[in-house]
Amino acid sequence: MILQKTVDLNCIPKRIISLVPSQTELLHYFNLEEETIGITKFCVHPKAWHQTKTKIGGTKTIHIKKIKELQPDLIIANKEENVQAQIEELAQDYPVWLTDVNNLDDALIMITDIGELTNKEKEANLLVKEIEASFNIPGSKFLTVNPKPLTAYLIWQKPYMTVGGDTFINDMLLKCGFQNIFADKSRYPEVTIDDLQIANCQLLLLSSEPYPFKQKHIDELQVQLPGTKIILANGEFFSWYGSRLLQAPSYFKQLISQIQPG
Repeated sequence: MILQKTVDLNCIPKRIISLVPSQTELLHYFNLEEETIGITKFCVHPKAWHQTKTKIGGTKTIHIKKIKELQPDLIIANKEENVQAQIEELAQDYPVWLTDVNNLDDALIMITDIGELTNKEKEANLLVKEIEASFNIPGSKFLTVNPKPLTAYLIWQKPYMTVGGDTFINDMLLKCGFQNIFADKSRYPEVTIDDLQIANCQLLLLSSEPYPFKQKHIDELQVQLPGTKIILANGEFFSWYGSRLLQAPSYFKQLISQIQPG
């Protein structure tokens, strides 16, 4: 995107629109109830906001007219989540803060930045410290059993799509001690069953989002990958990079217990 990360604000924003679910949850964590006036239909957390806040479309199908009617003084967007042309159009009239989060370090910087933008520096700094402590940074991985399982993480089917080494999800896989067999790929490549077989996939994680994999998909894939352990994964803990990171380590430990009992 051609937009710069920084925006010039003359005062503390009082009319914020969030175009990113995980960052909407972060605004709620900062107690910006009155200031947050618009969110996307995919901003499902917190539930109360999803039920009551004005929806401005989806992350990639933003209703520009509705946003203009709300007259925001800050729009929070993300390079990956949102569509470039729409963000550039909004930036012509409103301050847009564009985040780019590809790993945990990026997420912590993003949290600090949004805290500064919204006059919540103290809350942001405390949150960052708590997340660092929960991930034990720097520290050992949650999974200590070796060898590390050769892992693939699917986010879509028809076609199957996975995650490359330059994604936030990949960084979370590394934090768990998993070895992403497609780490040499970029972003979200298409893969086939043959690719999984050739790479000797030992652990296959099926994400709950953006495609909602279910048990039936495990059953279908298990027939084709009889030697692979296949587990459903809560995608929010692998891909949401706001305040939900506080809960991620606990979830990861629970997930790992399914893979390495005891």
